[in-house]
Order: sequence, then C-alpha cells, then structure tokens
Amino acid sequence: MLPGGAWGKRKPRGRRLGWVRSDARGTMWARQEGLHHPHPHTVVRCPSSSSSSVSCSGDSEEEDMGLLEVSVTDIKPPAPELGPMPDGLSPQQVVRRHILGSIVQSEGSYVESLKRVLQDYRNPLMEMEPKVLSARKCQVVFFRVKEILHCHSMFQIALSSRVAEWDSTEKIGDLFVASFSKSMVLDVYSDYVNNFTNAMSIIKKACLTKPAFLEFLKRRQVCSPDRVTLYGLMVKPIQRFPQFILLLQDMLKNTPRGHPDRLSLQLALTELETLAEKLNEQKRLADQVAEIQQLTKSVSDRSSLNKLLTSGQRQLLLCETLTETVYGDRGQLIKSKERRVFLLNDMLVCANINFKGQLEISSLVPLGPKYVVKWNTALPQVQVVEVGQDGGSYDKDNVLIQHAGTKKASAAGQAQSKVYFGPPRLFQELQDLQKDLAVIEQITFLISTLHGTYQNLNMTVAQDWCLALQRLMRVKEEEIHSANKCRLRLLLPGKPDKSGRPISFMVVFITPNPLSKISWVNRLHLAKIGLREENQPGWLCPDEDKKSRAPFWCPILVCCIPAFSPRGLSLQLGALVHSPVSCPLLGFSAVSTSLPQGYLWVGGGQEGAGGQVEIFSLNRPSPRTVKSFPLAAPVLCMEYIPEPEEGESGDESHVAAEPSAAVHPTICLGLQDGSILVYGSVDTGTQCLATSRSPGLQPVLCLRHSPFHLFAGLQDGTVAAYPRTSGGVPWDLESPPVCLTVGPGPVRTLLSLEDAVWASCGPRVTVLDATSLQTQQSFEAHQDEAVSVTHMVKAGSGVWMAFSSGSSIRLFHTETLEHLQEINIATRTTFLLPGQKHLCVTSLLICQGLLWVGTDQGVIVLLPVPRLEGIPKITGKGMVSLNGHCGPVAFLAVATSVLAPDILRSDQEEAEGPRAEEDKPDGQAHEPPPASRVGRELTRKKGILLQYRLRSTAHLPGPLLSVREPAPADGSALEHSEEDGSIYEMADDPDVWVRGRPCARDAHRKEICSVAIISGGQGYRNFGSASGGSGRPAPCGETDSALLIWQVPLTL
Repeated sequence: MLPGGAWGKRKPRGRRLGWVRSDARGTMWARQEGLHHPHPHTVVRCPSSSSSSVSCSGDSEEEDMGLLEVSVTDIKPPAPELGPMPDGLSPQQVVRRHILGSIVQSEGSYVESLKRVLQDYRNPLMEMEPKVLSARKCQVVFFRVKEILHCHSMFQIALSSRVAEWDSTEKIGDLFVASFSKSMVLDVYSDYVNNFTNAMSIIKKACLTKPAFLEFLKRRQVCSPDRVTLYGLMVKPIQRFPQFILLLQDMLKNTPRGHPDRLSLQLALTELETLAEKLNEQKRLADQVAEIQQLTKSVSDRSSLNKLLTSGQRQLLLCETLTETVYGDRGQLIKSKERRVFLLNDMLVCANINFKGQLEISSLVPLGPKYVVKWNTALPQVQVVEVGQDGGSYDKDNVLIQHAGTKKASAAGQAQSKVYFGPPRLFQELQDLQKDLAVIEQITFLISTLHGTYQNLNMTVAQDWCLALQRLMRVKEEEIHSANKCRLRLLLPGKPDKSGRPISFMVVFITPNPLSKISWVNRLHLAKIGLREENQPGWLCPDEDKKSRAPFWCPILVCCIPAFSPRGLSLQLGALVHSPVSCPLLGFSAVSTSLPQGYLWVGGGQEGAGGQVEIFSLNRPSPRTVKSFPLAAPVLCMEYIPEPEEGESGDESHVAAEPSAAVHPTICLGLQDGSILVYGSVDTGTQCLATSRSPGLQPVLCLRHSPFHLFAGLQDGTVAAYPRTSGGVPWDLESPPVCLTVGPGPVRTLLSLEDAVWASCGPRVTVLDATSLQTQQSFEAHQDEAVSVTHMVKAGSGVWMAFSSGSSIRLFHTETLEHLQEINIATRTTFLLPGQKHLCVTSLLICQGLLWVGTDQGVIVLLPVPRLEGIPKITGKGMVSLNGHCGPVAFLAVATSVLAPDILRSDQEEAEGPRAEEDKPDGQAHEPPPASRVGRELTRKKGILLQYRLRSTAHLPGPLLSVREPAPADGSALEHSEEDGSIYEMADDPDVWVRGRPCARDAHRKEICSVAIISGGQGYRNFGSASGGSGRPAPCGETDSALLIWQVPLTL
C-alpha cells in the first residue's frame, strides 16, 4: 500500500468513479507493471486491506471497495489494432498473429459487455424514479462489476502497446503475468463469483414482485443489438478466464522452443490456472452453502434435520434432479415424478420440487425451485442394489416395494424383482415384436407353399420382413440395456412392522444419463468410506491453523493391506507398478465401486534371501492377491511398458504381417544382481519373456522407457540403453546395450521426456537425446557434492526433484533448465512430528494436480500444482495426511484406468458373470475391441477449468448456455440438464459462443477416469490418534511391509 499522503482529496471532477492521484507516481506504477496509459487522465488503484464483503449500509458503494478507482475521461483510448502482416513470416508466426487478433477482439467485446451492464442496467436503475430496485439492492446486484471493468480496461490499454510493437517483439505472456498475478484481481473476481448467486436471487425476486422491473429487463433485452439478457451479460466474468486459458494454450502450442515469449506464456498459463482453480473452489463452496440453505428453508425449524443442516458440519457432495419411478406388480408404471436428491457427507435427502412464478421470467433470469423434503436417511444405511445382485444383497422377504399412496407390502416378491430389470414399456414392446416375428415366420412358411407367382408376395419379401423385425428387436434390447444403465435402485431403511421386524423399501430413480448413474454409485460408495474413523479427519492443513479438510475433497484412504503374503512379510519393498487390463473386465455398475481396473505388481526382497513379486487384482473394491513368485535377487525397480503407439514400432509392416508377434504390454524388473527381466502382463499369463544381465553385473537402480529404448540406470554411473524390436519381446536384450557414462557415482533416477532422458548422478543431472543417445547438456541441481538427486517427476513444463539429504524439493524448467522454485517440506510436518529436526524426502509423485511427497518419517504431504502446460509452481496451501507409515515411504505410485462407457459390459452380461475372467490370471483374455486402448497412461486433461454448476438454472425452458447437445426427451433422459458454463466453442467472432460439435478438447468428457494412489512402507500409523494407532485393527505389524491405497472420485 502506498503512503496515504500520496493521495489527493476527493473532488467531483468530470465522471469521477473514485479517488484521484495527485502526483505522477500513478503513471510510473502503471509503466512498471506493463500497464502504461497513453493518456494523462488515468489514475491507477492499489489494493487495500479492507474487507471485501458487501456492505448494505453507508453513503456510497466506493467506501466498501477497498480499491481506488481510475477516472474515466470522455476520450476513448485507441482500440488495439494489428498492422498489415509483414512478408516472410513463418506459418507459426502467422498463426500467432491470428491468435493475438482473437485475444484483442475477445477482450474488446468483453469490456464492452461490462460497460453495458453498468450503462444499460446499473446506472438507469440507480437514477430511475420511482425506484424499482433500491440503491442498496443495486449495489449488491452489481457488486464489483466496476472493479472488474477497471482491471480489464487497464489490461486493454497495455494490450494496445503490445499490439503496436508485436512484429518487433512478439511477446504477450509477461503482460498476462503482470496483469493477472496481482491479489487485487483475485479479490475482485472472488467477490463477484461468491456474490453471483445472491445477485441472481435478488433479480429473481424483483421479477416476481415488481412488474415494472420485469418490464425494464424485457425492454433492455429487446433494444440490445444481440438480444443478450442481463443474466447473459453478468455470467461472462465467470467464463472469462477459461477463455483466456484456451487462447494462451493455442498461443503456446505455436511458440517454438527458445522463443523469448515461451517461458512467459508458460508462467501466464500457471497464473491463470491458479486463479481459475481458486475461483472454482470458492464458487463450489458458495454454491454448496446456498444449496444447503435452500434445502434448510423447506424443513421445520424444530426438526432434527434442520439442526443437522444448520450445524455447519455438512458438506454437499452431489445434488441432481432425478426421476423417481414406481411400478405395479405387473410392471405397469404407476407414477413418475422428478425429485431433487442431495448427497451430503453423512446423509441422503430426497425432496419434492415446487416451481412457482411466471415462466416468462425464466428467459430473463434463472428461476430456482423450492423444495419439500420427502425423506432423509443416514448414509451407512443406504444400499445400492444392482441388477444381478438381487439374490444375496438383501432379504427379499423384508423389502417393501414402495407404491404410490400405499404402504402395504405385496407377497409377490419374485414377480416384483423382475419388474426392475428394465422399463415395462420397453419390455412390452419387445414382447410384441417377438409375437409379430412368430406370426411373420408362419406367414413365410405359408408363402413357401404357394404354387403361383405374385407381386410383393414371395419369399424375398417375407425374409425382408423377418430381418427387419429382428433388427427392431436388437434395437429394443439395446434400449433396455441403456435404460438399465440409467436406473439407480436404492434400498432404504423403513419403520419396523407390528412384530418389530425391520422393513426396508426400494426407491428407483432414473438418472439423466449413464454417466450420472456411475457418478452417484461412486460417490455414495466413497462417501461411506469417508465416514470411517481413519478418514475423520484424514488430512490437515498446517497453513490454516491445522484445519481438517472434508474427507470427500481429499484423497480417501480406502484400505491398508500387507504387501507380501504371510511368509514374506519381513521383505523390504522395492518398487510397484500398475498394469491396466487390455479389455474391460467389469460391468457397467461394478466400475463405480472398484479400484482402477488392472493389477498391482509389488516387488521387493532381502539381502541374501532373494526377491519376490506379489500381484494384486484391483478389479474389486478391495485388492486381493492373485499370484506370487520368488526371484533370485531383490527387486530394486520396475517399469510398465504399454503397447506401442501407432508409429512407435520400428517395422510396422512386419508386425502387421505376423499377428502372433504383436507386442503386448510387459513389465520390466531390475534386480540387485544386475538382472533385467521382462514379464508378460497378467492378461497374457505373466510368463517371463526375456532375461538379460547388465554390463559388469551392476545392480539395476532404475528403469525408464522411451518409444525407441529401454534405459537402465546402473550402480557404476552408467546408463544402459536397449533398443526396441518388432518381435513379441519389445526390447533387444540379447545384444550388448549402448552404454553411456554420466558420472562416477550411481545413477539413482531416470526421467523420460518427449525427446530427452534425464539421468541423475550425484548432484548433477545429464540430459540425453532420446533418439541419438548423445549428451545434450548437464547441470547442477544441488550445490553440495555429497548430495544426490534421488527422485524426479514431471508436470507441465517443469521437473520437481528430491535429494538424498535435506527436506527441500526443487523445481527446474524442462527447456531452459532454470531453477524456478524451492519448497521446504519440513515446515508442513512440524506439528505432526514435534522435535523432529531432520526430515528427508524419500518419494515423489504428481497426479491430478497434486504433488505427493513421502518422507523418511512415514508422513505424506500433498501440495497443489497446475495441471496444464504451464510451470508447475506450488502456489496453494498444502495438506498433510494423518495416515502414514511407521518407517520411510518407500514409493508412491498411481493406478489409473480410462474407460469409454460404451465399451463397458451391459447389465445382462454383468449379471451372468461379472468377474468371470478376473479369477483366471494365467488364462488368455478376450481380444480387446479396437476402441478399448485402455492401458495408456492417463493423459493430462486440457481444456477449461472453471466448471461452474449454476445452481438455480436447471429444468428451465429456453436455450441452455452449454454447447452440449440437449438430451433427447424420450423418457430415459431429463428434458433439461444443468447449465454448465464450461464448454464453449468460438465462432468467427470470439464473443459469440455457439452450440457446436464436440471438439477435441471435449473428447475426454466421454471417458471414465478412475485413479488410485498407492504408498508403500513399513507398517501403518495414524498420526491423529493419541496412541499412534487407529481405532481399527492394523492389518499388519509395524515392521511389516504395507500398502496404503487412496482413491479420488471418478472423473466423468
């Protein structure tokens, strides 16, 4: 904050919006930030520490802003314009100019939209007599719009100067960093986003109670050139940063390495993504509070549910409108009605929806429903009943199928269970088709007995009829399977009968789409696990006064299991990899509750006692051992090798000509005696395909692969490179490898990047060309010669490193090798380990925007990092797990499974044999369909970050904001989906957001991504309990090797 004496007195001069700067420092400040204004009338603001909350009292709005305004003159600054395109530009330079033009045009249109909000709505409403909206409510509705306009006006001014000098400098990234890294921008946008729901609520109430206000909004919309409503204008700030991120991603994609703008663009992406994530989190919390408040209004003040909802201990995990259906004994539909279902962290609430008000208002502002609570029940008592599970999951005699308006149980239990296998209407239509087919077959037989020849009455026509009916029957069967995938059946506890016998009742909901059902089953499953003692709490935030985090918004500890079979519990852990299955083994419903499909390979051993590999199946909610085999020496490292991508294999024609020689996924093991073993995956029988010995029989400390080589880091400072072959074994292990000496000490870790391999030896890291194997350069990652680089993980355009001593981790740029950041882990663990001065990092992992750090004290720390192509700097607050190990965290690994919903098995197949293949690890699996290449590493999702669920806009007539195609209103899907301000496609005019075809950025939305994180170490320890152990019995001793498995909600 600048000294108070630098600011002049407040005077009414021209169109004054705030305070006026009396000296020349304002212009200097603007120039330093890259925001120089060509006109002397501009005066900048600086942030204040005053509260950012909305005040409903006081003389003016400015007194509550905590921000100083710029005076706006009548002279408009010149619009940024690109000059004529110079000759001799490269194709990338031409594309960059076009993207810059899109940024300029989009920003100009955005600024004009903000001005329209003030000039066409706020100012007339403030000046109108008699007032249709009080000045106080106007301040709330348009809170922070002026400040947002100011931020972007200053950005637009700076953009003008960059555009003018573009052809000589070609730099734009540093301008975004300077403009949007200030806390002022976050504060202003946070206030706006948090106030948005409140503002829409005021507008809605005014529309319902004041006809003059409604008429004003209609008139303004009709007079506007593009017919955009006030709501359409005010939602644009929520969408602004996702649009910026997309444009900068495209700019970075067309900026070559070595370009002066490249690092700035990566830093800009980091700043914008961090800003967007913070806004997204605040919006989520604000919407959660608003939704619970709306639900609380429908409950009596004296009820126990009201006390639970107002206690402040409830988190809203999922909220959606589902269609409840009730069928009769014969399968006839008795009734169906839309319900609002709320999944809280410890209870499930179902409410009736009651819309009141004029429908015409909904085209101007979203109308929220009112709720009437129908039932609520504690989460542990809710049971999901899937098709095919009816036999053993519950006692049919005690189940009461709920009927409309009746409470009596029917004795026809067997008949009723059949009702729920699919919609009765579809079953009736299928039966009708079957009857018609039988009649047509009789007609066909009769036609075959005719002696004469008649037009349109011959065997060809009759056979066409049969084929057509068979096709219709297949379509109907697919519709039935699809409808089952939208059918959510919940078994809930009811009141006991007169004899005291507990009675349960079944509620059947139809979800909007199959992914919605998977989401509900998955979140119900994880929410129950989140209620276990070890997850209450599971994580603490040391930066927030040791505040515990809600379990569901952190990784949830699912299980703790022994790493080896009982006879091998004393073995030390070496490494772990996840081997995804090559085709889906699970049915549509089982994928919601299982860990990521595939198998965990755990390797370890003991000096002098050999090694061992334990294989666990993850195709169930908890892992189980499927195979174990001994080895001659301890396992030090492992590497999973997926099938080669198209174009990676050296001789594609040879592979195509010999299908038997096709390369399947393999697992490579490095042993202490210098052996390198290649095993087939569980799908192909886990046989040992090849063995080799390292040069000089040096212990193999680390393994990494690239498209063309398998790299082994050895004890003597050598990297051995084995070339890829086109046979059944992916690597040539028989010929002597190419040996590259990188230093005198052991090669502790390797990292494979797109076109390079990083190898560490002592404190130095050597960068090797992945194809030619030539040394490109090397750099010193630590100043102490006695320290070694032990771990390297990549995210975006950066690499995080851990060292053999010390509690710090460091970030380096992948292109310039510049040291960008250093974080001390010990500062986050002192409250868990009082008096512990020396801490060492023993493992690193980056997954889904989180950097996992394992320590030698068994503590695991989580730090948020950006997910996109920017620099993975740590800017947020970290979390510390209260669940850890008794000794060092030996490794952290991730298990991911990516499935497309359309390749999951149908419910019918699942009922017949849900896990038939999983129990046969040594058998051959099905030939996978071409589309099910699910063994790939989970790719980083690129696209839009802010996925705001606008709470009060569902189920309304009128066009949706989302570009997703509207769901067909055929009874199996709801007519309207929630508005989602996250997917937009630009037309020629960057300000026109249109319904469009799914683009590449949206492709990942059609996948189900399951993720689990596994840590390995000695024993299990709960740091939160006074005794040091959890209330639940630990599955293994303190010195036994154990695996902890965390899960996060499915990404749909």
